[in-house]
Amino acid sequence: MITSVLVANRGEIACRIARTCRDLGIRTVAVHSDADANALHVREADTAVRLPGAAPADTYLRGDLIVKAALAAAADAVHPGYGFLSENAGFARAVRDAGLVWIGPPPEAIEAMASKTRAKELMGIEPLREVAEADLPVLVKAAAGGGGRGMRVVRRLADLDAELAAAREEAASAFGDGEVFTEPYVEGGRHVEVQVLADTHGTVWALGTRDCSLQRRHQKVIEEAPAPGLPARLTGELHALAVRAARAVSYAGAGTVEFLVADGRAHFLEMNTRLQVEHPVTEAVFGLDLVAEQIRIAEGHVLDPEPPPARGHAVEARLYAEDPARDWAPQTGRLHRLAVPGAVRLDTGYTDGDDIGVHYDPMLAKVVAHAPTRAEAIRRLASALDRAEIHGPVTNRDLLVRSLRSEEFAAARMDTGFYDRHLPALTTPATDPHAPLAAALADARGRSRFGGWRNLASPPQTKRYAVGGEEHEVRYRHTREGLTADGVQVVHADAALVVLDVDGVRRRYRVSRYGDRVYVGATALTALPRFPDPATEHAPGSLLAPMPGTVVRVAEGLTEGTPVEAGQPLLWLEAMKMQHRITAPVTGVLGVLRATAGEQVEVGTLLAVVEATP
Repeated sequence: MITSVLVANRGEIACRIARTCRDLGIRTVAVHSDADANALHVREADTAVRLPGAAPADTYLRGDLIVKAALAAAADAVHPGYGFLSENAGFARAVRDAGLVWIGPPPEAIEAMASKTRAKELMGIEPLREVAEADLPVLVKAAAGGGGRGMRVVRRLADLDAELAAAREEAASAFGDGEVFTEPYVEGGRHVEVQVLADTHGTVWALGTRDCSLQRRHQKVIEEAPAPGLPARLTGELHALAVRAARAVSYAGAGTVEFLVADGRAHFLEMNTRLQVEHPVTEAVFGLDLVAEQIRIAEGHVLDPEPPPARGHAVEARLYAEDPARDWAPQTGRLHRLAVPGAVRLDTGYTDGDDIGVHYDPMLAKVVAHAPTRAEAIRRLASALDRAEIHGPVTNRDLLVRSLRSEEFAAARMDTGFYDRHLPALTTPATDPHAPLAAALADARGRSRFGGWRNLASPPQTKRYAVGGEEHEVRYRHTREGLTADGVQVVHADAALVVLDVDGVRRRYRVSRYGDRVYVGATALTALPRFPDPATEHAPGSLLAPMPGTVVRVAEGLTEGTPVEAGQPLLWLEAMKMQHRITAPVTGVLGVLRATAGEQVEVGTLLAVVEATP
């Protein structure tokens, strides 16, 4: 029997594994980088071991240090979670060689499927060896790992070499393996996968289907189970192919077989030899705890001949600290508040007061709703996200709510091109017109030291706020009756709650303030000074770092005085395990170049200035 598990991961999956271990009476050991010294997964574990450094390559990707940590903490098993070393056969062998139980598939199965190129060959599919014009568009893909890292869609042959280089760099940084390959890019397809669970006695379960078509940068955003609208014939074919893949490598434990479904046909993509981020929707539908099943299988337990029956529908949304309107730029900073109401499941690696850093994936949490029908599950999840209190860096919450409530998603007509088609409409700012007034009234009451009024009428007070890139100015006045505003009756106002009567409809606004950042319900506002600071002004064409990170590359031959075209990539900035291109805003000449490869920059750092040609 397993009595102590070291979780070789961080964030929400480490917290989720620890939760199951507690339920099973198993002690947990966390590992952490210096950046994660006070992270939630460390606080929730029974003991913790430091991995010196901050970058993944120095910490969570160091299998030798993790095995030493397990032995030092007297753990008798290792669970890899997902990402990092979860699909590393060498790490699995090292765990076993150290006399520890590996909670995962056999190293030989990982080895067979870890490289996507070898997995395709195992399934009888050959990757593209040479790419010609007729093959376009193609997808450049990392042979190891996943999560959208090391993936690029190439539509012009002239872009192939640059995209291959960028994909190799990103894959090497994220997985320690820079191998990439190309395959045909199937447009308009749905991303459908099958969860498998296998014991060491020959039983393999196919636990339904999941649809993961809503993706950005080839990384999943919204997932659901079962995949809606699939014909029974196609569902049966997907199950059979998934079981065939598992049996082909004598699989054991939890794994996922992924497909692209287009024109009624299933195209094999890969097999992930680990737990998937989206596993909670399958757990909800089948009433299982997949982590508990992984542990039992590692202990030698036998699965029943058939899996439990499926019930209802489940939908999961990934809440990211990122700005979808700014090319999905990851965001950092203090998470002041994270509270999601309603009958939903919240898997997170953060809690109020935690800092979101630059070194790791920007996912804050997964929110999962389960209901008897798909429509009910969608409504429950959208409502919970809409009413959630998320105070801190910009997130994709509004995008998630709008996606769930979109006509295309409701009708299950989505595919992997959903955000390519709808992103501008889904990210258009939509501010409650009375949120700035509520913020100003709460601020006035919060700062007021006097409960009285003047005999002379007071002049109107003004406040300015930035909301979604726009400025709003509001006016209010102190009178004998209290605070008043044109056209709106102020029913109640204090520092935390404002109640307004708008055309006979009473609206309540909960207000929270952190420095110059104000949250009115789901609306985030920034209080602006009365007079702008001239020191913050930058020349037209200035390129500022959109997030803290590392300049990994400067375009070849780029120097001050070089002519550039609008949209031309100039720099590559790496943050949160992803590379982000910094492009020329206009056609002109590079007047200033401040960035150098390898340089660490903070958000707002001036990187370059492009002077527009007349």
